[in-house]
Amino acid sequence: MTAMPDFPHLWSYLIAWLSDHAVVPLLALLHVNGLAGDPRQIAEALLIAAVQVSIIGLVFRPLESWVPAEHWSDRRLTRVDRNYTLLMLLGIFPLFTYLVLTPFSHLFGGTDANTSSSSPLAISHLIPWFNHHPLLLFLFYYVIYDFVYYWMHRTQHAIPWWWALHSMHHSQRQMSCWTNDRGSLVDGFIQSMILAVVGLVIGVQPDEFAWLMLLGELAQNFSHANVRIGFGRAFERVFVDPKFHRLHHMLVDPQRPSLHNCNYGQVFTVWDVLFGTALYGEAPRPTGVGDPIVDADNNYGLIGLHWAALKRFWGAVWCRAGWIPGEVAFGEDYRPVPVSQLDLHTFVHAAPMDTAAEAAPPPVHAASGEEVPG
Repeated sequence: MTAMPDFPHLWSYLIAWLSDHAVVPLLALLHVNGLAGDPRQIAEALLIAAVQVSIIGLVFRPLESWVPAEHWSDRRLTRVDRNYTLLMLLGIFPLFTYLVLTPFSHLFGGTDANTSSSSPLAISHLIPWFNHHPLLLFLFYYVIYDFVYYWMHRTQHAIPWWWALHSMHHSQRQMSCWTNDRGSLVDGFIQSMILAVVGLVIGVQPDEFAWLMLLGELAQNFSHANVRIGFGRAFERVFVDPKFHRLHHMLVDPQRPSLHNCNYGQVFTVWDVLFGTALYGEAPRPTGVGDPIVDADNNYGLIGLHWAALKRFWGAVWCRAGWIPGEVAFGEDYRPVPVSQLDLHTFVHAAPMDTAAEAAPPPVHAASGEEVPG
């Protein structure tokens, strides 16, 4: 009988090989090898990123051709997201892990598995039973992360200066499996630091943090995919599927102006159900944003996207309106303007979406079980 491959040993070997033969020489070439952080961390981040990119390209992307939610004659707008995903996962994020997250974890004593209880709120310290059930502990970590992400995501939409950054993610008219990583670097830094702090508080180790991020990112890559796939009436009430998340990215409906303020969950839909933001049953709608200032992101490449988001952020963060919670658009001077003061009919894109899905019954908000009026 053929012996099963020893995946943990193989994974450790690949990390060591990549670290010794690629990462360490590169860091020496860039003269950053003296900074705090283990080169094996960046090697593992690269391997994890390679796994993620492979799954996106070999699984999610073919699904978009087989069962598309929208038919696109030209995928031009998705190319910038694909290129940005490759740049982020295979370059920026591994370096960020090495140069920022790992030293940050060192600073607070979170790099040694034996010090996970250094935080008084570490889960393994509060509930010692988990020390004997590492898989359940990992799943518990994941639930906490998902809960934090849900509220962080709602805040991104609620605070104008944060929406100025996050709106770059929503500006894509052709949402695809590559769209998840489309986002401002400043926004990504804020999110990563929040999740890193949560991880340190609850006792997550850096290697566990990397795998938590991979699972969350893969789930989001799939939920952003241009596919008409749902998980059925039972599982859609627990897990985010592409149909559910596509409604979060839909264009504003002038007749129902708050309809798109829904479905913020990353992996679990239960948070949306519990807190009244879940929407089911709405027919697929065009994705993107109606705000002309933000929609103009579709005209730019990688550098132009970030520059546009930074201008919106700069215009919002230095004025009082940028700190007042509420839904906003942006004026020509990039200052936020409450949408309640605007004619939302001007935000609707003229071209209707060519959808592959059939008409759906009236949408239902899960919290109340009531139909949303048309």
